[in-house]
Amino acid sequence: MAQTRAAIRYAKAVLDLAKDQKSAVTVNNDMKSVANAIEGSKELKDMLYSPVVPTATKKSALLAVFKDLNKLSVNLIDTLIENKRINILGDVAEQYNKLFDDEQGTQIAKVTTAVPLSDELKKLVLMKAKELTGKDSEINNVIDESVIGGFILRVGDLQYDASIANKLSKLKREFTLN
Repeated sequence: MAQTRAAIRYAKAVLDLAKDQKSAVTVNNDMKSVANAIEGSKELKDMLYSPVVPTATKKSALLAVFKDLNKLSVNLIDTLIENKRINILGDVAEQYNKLFDDEQGTQIAKVTTAVPLSDELKKLVLMKAKELTGKDSEINNVIDESVIGGFILRVGDLQYDASIANKLSKLKREFTLN
């Protein structure tokens, strides 16, 4: 919990600076790539959390992985290293993206499907998300073959389950109750 609060504070500070310098969109793109890379790489995450790896090595590794970062993003890495908080870089990046999306009036719609969404299906899912929340959304498509077919849409606290697995589960419950 303390790490989340710290991540939110750093993210708010970076967002304020980025807005002042009119580079909030660029920093948001940086933070998306940082968050995705850290989430997708166990080695990168382990390196950030390791007390054995020297901070200079962590910094050079991060700058090598993320070559085209905005100056504010590099300054964030420097600040986190200086404050011995580099292990929360991924959390800060995620929080920045959430804060940026909130300010822009958009949100992330997590769509779980058995196969990747086609462009046509993405449009339909975006319409459903807008119908449920009244806001524009970006789609984060997660592939999970256990849904069998259909989709599960999660936007904020709302969940809309139109999966075949859910319908089969409901049928099973109906037959066992009768």
